[in-house]
Amino acid sequence: MLHYHWGSLISMHTSISEILKEKSLKPSRRSLPCLAQSQTHPINLNHFLSVPLSPEPKPEVEVLSQSISTSCSLLPPQTGQSADSITISLTMLCLFAAEDGKDHYVEESEATTCETRADESFLLQKPVTRAKLEARTDSLQGKNPARSSGLFFREGKKRIDYILVYKKSSPQVEKRCTFEKNLRAEGLMLEKEPSLTNNDIMFVKVHAPWDTLCKYAEQMNIRMPFRKKCYFTDWKSKTLGRCRQIKSWLPRNPMKLDKEALPDLEETDCYTAPFSRARMHHFTINNRETFFSNSTRSRIVHHVLQRTKYEDGKLKMGINRLLGNNTYEAAFPPHEGGYKSRHPIKTHGAQNHRHLLYERWARWGIWYKYQPLDLIRRYFGEKIGLYFAWLGWYTGMLIPAALVGVFVFLYGLFTMDSSQVSKEICEATTTIMCPMCEDTCKPWRLSDSCVYAKVTHLFDNGGTVFFAIFMAIWATVFLEFWKRRRAELTYDWDLIDWEEEEEELRPQFEAKYSRVERVNPISGKPEPFQPFSDKLSRLMVSVSGIFFMISLVLTAVFAVVVFRLIAMEKFASLNWYFVKKNWQFATSGTGVCINFMIIMSLNVVYEKVAYLLTNLEHPRTESEWENSFALKMFLFQFVNLNSSTFYIAFFLGRFAGRPGKYNKLFNRWRLEECHPSGCLIDLCLQMGVIMFFKQIWNNFMELGYPLLQNWWSRRKMKKVGGGGQNVENKAQLPQWDKDWNLQPMNAHGLVDEYLEMVLQFGFTTIFVAAFPLAPLLALLNNIIEIRLDAYKFVTQWRRPMPARATDIGIWHGILEGIGVLAVITNAFVIAITSDYIPRFVYAFKYGPCVDKGHHHEDECLRGYMNSSLSVFEMKDVNSSQTRYCRYRDYRAPPWSPVPYEFTLQFWHVLAARLAFIIVFEHLVFGIKSFIAYLIPDMPKDLCDRMRREKYLMQEMMYEAELEHLQKERKKNGRRYHHEWP
Repeated sequence: MLHYHWGSLISMHTSISEILKEKSLKPSRRSLPCLAQSQTHPINLNHFLSVPLSPEPKPEVEVLSQSISTSCSLLPPQTGQSADSITISLTMLCLFAAEDGKDHYVEESEATTCETRADESFLLQKPVTRAKLEARTDSLQGKNPARSSGLFFREGKKRIDYILVYKKSSPQVEKRCTFEKNLRAEGLMLEKEPSLTNNDIMFVKVHAPWDTLCKYAEQMNIRMPFRKKCYFTDWKSKTLGRCRQIKSWLPRNPMKLDKEALPDLEETDCYTAPFSRARMHHFTINNRETFFSNSTRSRIVHHVLQRTKYEDGKLKMGINRLLGNNTYEAAFPPHEGGYKSRHPIKTHGAQNHRHLLYERWARWGIWYKYQPLDLIRRYFGEKIGLYFAWLGWYTGMLIPAALVGVFVFLYGLFTMDSSQVSKEICEATTTIMCPMCEDTCKPWRLSDSCVYAKVTHLFDNGGTVFFAIFMAIWATVFLEFWKRRRAELTYDWDLIDWEEEEEELRPQFEAKYSRVERVNPISGKPEPFQPFSDKLSRLMVSVSGIFFMISLVLTAVFAVVVFRLIAMEKFASLNWYFVKKNWQFATSGTGVCINFMIIMSLNVVYEKVAYLLTNLEHPRTESEWENSFALKMFLFQFVNLNSSTFYIAFFLGRFAGRPGKYNKLFNRWRLEECHPSGCLIDLCLQMGVIMFFKQIWNNFMELGYPLLQNWWSRRKMKKVGGGGQNVENKAQLPQWDKDWNLQPMNAHGLVDEYLEMVLQFGFTTIFVAAFPLAPLLALLNNIIEIRLDAYKFVTQWRRPMPARATDIGIWHGILEGIGVLAVITNAFVIAITSDYIPRFVYAFKYGPCVDKGHHHEDECLRGYMNSSLSVFEMKDVNSSQTRYCRYRDYRAPPWSPVPYEFTLQFWHVLAARLAFIIVFEHLVFGIKSFIAYLIPDMPKDLCDRMRREKYLMQEMMYEAELEHLQKERKKNGRRYHHEWP
């Protein structure tokens, strides 16, 4: 009987294999050939990327193959046969049937749980031993080299679109069984594989067949190519052609990548339309295996995983919940292979797109090259592609800002010794300044702060106002030209029509509000709806949490202020001469370091609180969730980073009082005063330290930390990976094992990446008048950041789920808000924090050039230092000393009729400061508005191309449908009435 079954199964398999013979698909005669996805790879890609064309098996064949696979685990023993012979035969049958079946490996515990419920009378087969399994794998890999890559099922044809990872020791067996059963019901194919590095890890390989891809591509409105683009020529294109011909004679730009090294991508050369199975004849399908790109296939599978139930009830669904309750350890799309090769890419070509990205993008040796944005978008999706496009555009725009900032700094450096203010401070050996504290501090000479005054001149000089205006205009130009660049990318990546489509609901939102529905005003279909009262209550709780965290930040800033007051007295009264002489540098430096440590420690708390508050709001779509989370993170970290900076810029030294009547905190510590040369150097030191150390810390956390984690994983794998096999050569591991040992992308997506750059943009623009070297530091950091992020995405992280996007989201609005805030803060910094206005008023109102006309600046500022210092009589606080001391303020001397009252010069300076703020803001905002008006958001030639392509697309769709109807009429031999599908 067993021999009979064996022979029938062999004959059955033979017939199935005859049915599944490969057939080449011929493109439609009516369409121009569009570049197929198989042509997008480099010339010398590995053989495992070029999959032979094979039509999908028919449904009855799939059912038959599945029945063979099922019979392996459910076949009862025959009478008169031994258990060992039955086990051997069943094992052979299962291994043989696995070539065309779905799941060929089921561990004993899960099989017992899942299959016994169907029929407890059936006996389960014993699992294949590890040695036999590996031996069989090696033999299969020898027959088909494509299997060794780890990108296909064992039979070497079905591409792996997604990887699920779980532990055999996990108790959530029933949920996993139900989830995988429902995945098969949705049309996905699954295959399990044990890990070679850890006996407790099991991989579930997921493949989406052609019918499933078509079904969900239609539901998700995925745009697919259907006709090659037709271009027309006019006088503009002819002129541009001549310009390109002249440009070809010029020397080659070293920053451009070689076109021969990058593949052509079909989406940039084809019209696209939302996929429809009823109009499948419209699309150019040269190869079913490559019609849907790898990123599109992964996106479709992720869509199914997000909406598949694992228990009865609408709340029990989605891979995210299964990851949260440890049913699965991870879920990710696989990389396309290794990123390194034994052979050079110039002679042997790239193995795959990942290898090509590493060689032409992620290597540190090509830091000066442009980014291959089309290839990045192809591999990682439009969302990540837009991030790197924005980051590259921002970095390029920093070059002119950094050059101007360096010129302003060099101007201050060259004029530092010749500055009249610095000269007067350094030569004031007889000017006695009032003590910095009342108990242990003594009077000091103004000349002791000579170095401090010279350093202040580096950042507070005549070029400060010009640079502040320039950076405000630069921010506007950057944002306006980014709109144009974004429009071009949206057009090239075929996202113009996609951005108008309705975004899908989050699975969590659907599960939460499934019982409350309303009709969508756009689609006219019922959908889950969040009541206004519920939304308002959740929003109020979220806003309360935001205010609580901001108050916590302000409390931390207040603690730093108290520390500075205590440190000021200690350093000023210290016996160490070097510290006592430079007590201001010591106070500012220690305060900044303490503040930086508090900032970095609070960031971890902010991230968790923002995540919880965002989930509490239950946003409707993924973009709404990401925008809400990004706004919270920006508010928290912006206040955290800049609150101390705002204190130094606008409050330090403003409320200190005067000698004999100082304002004290808690009646104990005297408030800080500004240096006689101004408070700008404290602001500069605060910005420089925070910006420098934060960038170093971010770079370490982005690359150093994943490197250490991956190194530790490899070290454990080389020893004994959880009781698993000792793997000496990592190259022998399949791709799913390699990807599992990499680090996952953070749960917040690109929020952390954007947040880092947006906060840097704030440092670069908001207080740039106090720190002109900020654009240079930002430029150097971003050059490293691009390659660091590229290296991280390509080599250290698992492949993220490719997602579509049309813009950088809420970050553009945040950048515009920062640009407006930058104008206001720079106006106040120049008017209040720096000494530009007091020097300006003295030169034109009280200086030696008042009656002689304006001459050289240094001549007009002669005597400025003496004019900005007031006199205090020491005997008012200490009867043993009768001499006078000086302090920084505009007050009447003690011998005047009204001692220590504000002088007329104080009111002139105050009026000039207010007038400067009004004039500066109106001037800069006027220039910004004029520039925004001159630069349209979308180029005119791009608008013309879009309109023409829309017209041509409608014509081609009409012609294609008409030709299809004519073919159907000839085929049927009668008139064929068919409406537009």
